[in-house]
Order: sequence, then C-alpha cells, then structure tokens
Amino acid sequence: MNGKIPITIVGVEKLRAELQELKSVRRPAIVNAIAEARAHGDLAENAEYHADKERQSFVEGRIAELESKLANAQIIDPGQIHADGRCVFGATVELEDTNSGDTVTYQIVGDDEADIKQGKISISSPLARALIGRSPGDVAEVRAPGGVHEYEILDVKYV
Repeated sequence: MNGKIPITIVGVEKLRAELQELKSVRRPAIVNAIAEARAHGDLAENAEYHADKERQSFVEGRIAELESKLANAQIIDPGQIHADGRCVFGATVELEDTNSGDTVTYQIVGDDEADIKQGKISISSPLARALIGRSPGDVAEVRAPGGVHEYEILDVKYV
C-alpha cells in the first residue's frame, strides 16, 4: 500500500483490537490445532491438518494486512477538525433527501470502518465524494444506479 490511509481514532482502535486478537488468541490456537492434527499421523489424508493450515494462512494474511494498514494510517480525530462548517473526512453530516424529505445523518470515515447501519459512510463512496467541501445549505447531487439523488446539507458537526 502506498500513501497514507485516512482513518478515525475509533477505526484505528478497532483494527488494533482485531490485530491483537489474531496474534494472541487465534494464531496460538491454530498452531496448537496443527500440532494436534500432525500427531494423528499421515498428513496426506488428514483433512483437519489441511483445514488448519488453510486457516493459518488466512490469519497470517490478515495480520499482515492489518499491520500494513496501521503502518500507513493517517489518524484523524474528528473533534480536532476546524473546517469552517465544510464537509471533510471525519465530519458528521445531517442531510435531507430533497425528493422524499427524509433526513439522515452520516459520518464520513475510512473504507475499513464504513458501516451504513451505524451511519458511517466510506470516504470513497459516491455520496461522500459528492459531500466533500460542501457546507450547510448546499445541495449535493449523487449519481446512483437508481438515478440522480439530491441531498441538502442541513448541518455539519465534528465530533
């Protein structure tokens, strides 16, 4: 990975917790399972051994991925942002769908922490890209497979 990856403090803590769990719990458990499977004899026909080796490969790959992401993380504290009311990474934005009148609130976060059910949208999503740099009162146009949607920005908070 080249370049810095923007991530909030909450997002980086989740990645660190996952990394810690993989290294201290899952990796040792898999090593023990492989040793136990190896003790059963013929490895060529030992399905448990092959399944455990596959799990080990997945866990080691995920550890390497998390370590790389953390090494390249640009940690952003939304509470320390001073963007004069503009939509920026980490901002929490209240929007009104100009067609339906529905209001929604989203925080613009990194790709790894995006979760629409928790109101977190990825910085690389079409909606976030349309919002970046805009201020309350502006209307953002988002092209989606279902057509163009317009959202009026009601409020921008840095929390």
